[in-house]
Amino acid sequence: MSGTLNKVMLIGHLGDEVKMHYFEGGGCVGRFPLATNETYVSKQTNERVTNTEWHNIVVRNKGAEICEKYLSKGDKVYIEGRLKTRKWTDESGSERYSTEIQCTDFTFLTTKKESEAQMGSTPSAAPQVSKPVESKPVSSDPIEDDDLPF
Repeated sequence: MSGTLNKVMLIGHLGDEVKMHYFEGGGCVGRFPLATNETYVSKQTNERVTNTEWHNIVVRNKGAEICEKYLSKGDKVYIEGRLKTRKWTDESGSERYSTEIQCTDFTFLTTKKESEAQMGSTPSAAPQVSKPVESKPVSSDPIEDDDLPF
């Protein structure tokens, strides 16, 4: 196989509110940190250990506006995207690097309030809100929809 793949899938909790930046041409970018956790039992101490990894999420235009409107700190979200490393110069003139997740799709899983409410109660299905996806119209003629090769 000669192709390459740059794909990231994360499920985590927002570490802060979505920060928006608007451009003159009408576009916008939303940024927020996402925390993912890894939990295991240490063989030496027999204690439960949790490691948290932080990811910088970048979402653009309409998706950014949807995230700003509906997401808040603590909410659980599924993020799909690709890794992107940016190079920039800080105030002292040093070159710095930052790795981000360029979000291409997302699904809201639970809000912070729903997560707190489910602690101690029986889990229920959380409503899911997803970025709108265009769908093709459904035809009422079953023969027209049949594009099978046999």
